[in-house]
Amino acid sequence: MRRVDVDKALALHRAGRLDEARRLYEQILAADHRNAPVWHFLGVLQHQTGNTDAGVESITRALDLDPRYADAWNNLGNIQREASQYDAALQAYQRAVEIAPRHADAWNNIGVMRSGRGEYEEAQHAYDRAVETDPKHLAAWQNRGNLAARVDEFETSIASYRRALELRPGDSRAYDGLSRALYRAGKIDEAVAVYNEWLAVDPENAVARHMLAACTGAAAPVRASDNFVRGIFDAFAGSFDRVLDQIGYQAPALIAEFLDRMVPATDVNLAIADAGCGTGLCADFLRRRALRLVGVDLSAGMLARARARKVYDELIESELAAWLSGRSEEFDLIVSADTLCYFGALDQALAGAARALRPGGRVVFTVERAADDVPEYHLDSTGRYTHAENYVRQVLAASGLDSIANEHVVIRQEREKEVQGLLASARRSRAS
Repeated sequence: MRRVDVDKALALHRAGRLDEARRLYEQILAADHRNAPVWHFLGVLQHQTGNTDAGVESITRALDLDPRYADAWNNLGNIQREASQYDAALQAYQRAVEIAPRHADAWNNIGVMRSGRGEYEEAQHAYDRAVETDPKHLAAWQNRGNLAARVDEFETSIASYRRALELRPGDSRAYDGLSRALYRAGKIDEAVAVYNEWLAVDPENAVARHMLAACTGAAAPVRASDNFVRGIFDAFAGSFDRVLDQIGYQAPALIAEFLDRMVPATDVNLAIADAGCGTGLCADFLRRRALRLVGVDLSAGMLARARARKVYDELIESELAAWLSGRSEEFDLIVSADTLCYFGALDQALAGAARALRPGGRVVFTVERAADDVPEYHLDSTGRYTHAENYVRQVLAASGLDSIANEHVVIRQEREKEVQGLLASARRSRAS
């Protein structure tokens, strides 16, 4: 096959005409089965269309033909990373930079992998190599900013995000990271200015609006908007479980341990709602007690991850308070792990839970515990709400729920500090 055929196949591939591109790749390989680049491109396409095993096989074939094919090593790593084969992915990326020391994409990917392992010094080195090699590598500047913020190197973080904005003016991720880094560095006025600049570019941006309120304390909404929650968690879905593991996230384990103490072991045929199910971190311990297990979440990205667990009987994309309000005496148990921290006022969500519970049914949830001088709830600079214990009790009572227990717990670590929480539980009266 002529070079023009390969170029045509690549053009079709880049244009999203994947079936046509695949057929042409296969025609080229039928005439020249030793064409390593085409095996590589075919493997990428196969992975994109859901045939990951075939994609790995094709890229491996390319590497058998040309072991020094750095781009193929990098894309093999990308596929392995998406398949959670993190050790293999890192090895592939390292092989790419051994062959091509100026491979900026591979250096950036090494940074992502090292950061995910908590190897921050090595990750910083990798990001530095990426931007030295390609000063216009947007993702590497973004990731460099993220990492520096994580280890409280705010000046490096701020400079990285500003460079990302130079490369792509108006970029939402860079605005988000820059404003948060400025706030954490104590540069409150600069953070506010960035939020306002972001809103001038994108007046309807839900994240900018919510975080400006969190940063200033002015005009705080009674709950985070659907668009804010959806945007945050759709973007977070791919790395959610790994990041929470790094920060010692405890809410699901705390709820599991509470249920083991408080719910009879014989209660194994329950109708259970996982309200704000996320990627399904509560699914396994709830499944053991469930005749029917329903997960509800606002983020399609999170639900896709939950669906892959194959544990839920039903998964529903919906705002949980509205969804609960539409149920009537349907569940024996409703669990909400670290979801109500995106609500300030809890009355709608807990009244909905009371309506959705059968008589005698329980609701168990966690919130972040507010400082002693907060009478009800407070929108924190993180964008999450904290709640006063007395307020939680009052809302439960007003919703017709009898408190069972309110326990002080540590939900996770944040910047090497314990985040204080409240594990709350209540029961709907058996009286009709």
